[in-house]
Amino acid sequence: MSASTISPIPRQLALALEHTESYAREDFLSGPGNEAALALIDSWPDWPANAVALVGPEGSGKTHLATIWAAAAGARVLSAHALDETGLRSALATGALVIEDAAAVSDERALFHLINMARGENAYLLFTARTAPATWPIATADVISRLRAMPLVTLQAPDDAMLRAVIVKLAADRQLALDESVVSYLSTHIERSFAAARSAVIALDNEALRRGRPPTRALAAEMFRDPA
Repeated sequence: MSASTISPIPRQLALALEHTESYAREDFLSGPGNEAALALIDSWPDWPANAVALVGPEGSGKTHLATIWAAAAGARVLSAHALDETGLRSALATGALVIEDAAAVSDERALFHLINMARGENAYLLFTARTAPATWPIATADVISRLRAMPLVTLQAPDDAMLRAVIVKLAADRQLALDESVVSYLSTHIERSFAAARSAVIALDNEALRRGRPPTRALAAEMFRDPA
């Protein structure tokens, strides 16, 4: 075979594989910033009210906690955008319902009737949001009063130990083995938040795959070095 007919060797491609983050109860990392929220979830059905709110920044663990509760309570999960009056009976059919991103609810009438229906039927509601219910852009006075009376628990930003543990867990979810030196470097060179930890682990994994090299501290330093 002549040289002109030899095909070039293809470059190794970094495949964008799906990685499933575990939301199992045993995989929830408890610490000072979220132990009150976990205690609330674990105390169900002995709640202070039939409707409660989990509040915290992006990536703080709201979805993980809501998933744990949904599994325990047999709850359905509904986005606030999907809430409407015609579907309330179906949404609350199991006697428990999670409303995610609740601050984005647009149908205030449906929200009003949902809260009343849950109270009348002794059903349970769990709202998740980044901000407290009292700050949601609601105009209906009766809805505002009900939201302000709703018990809430706030998830805080992670401390040093929690941030490191989250980085390790996120890496494990992606089947990515990180050396302790890499975990230490990341934990001191990214924003102290769950969202930043998730973004950093994903970026490091993707870049390591693209370059065909391990996710070392040297690579992490290239990507997350302090700005000049």
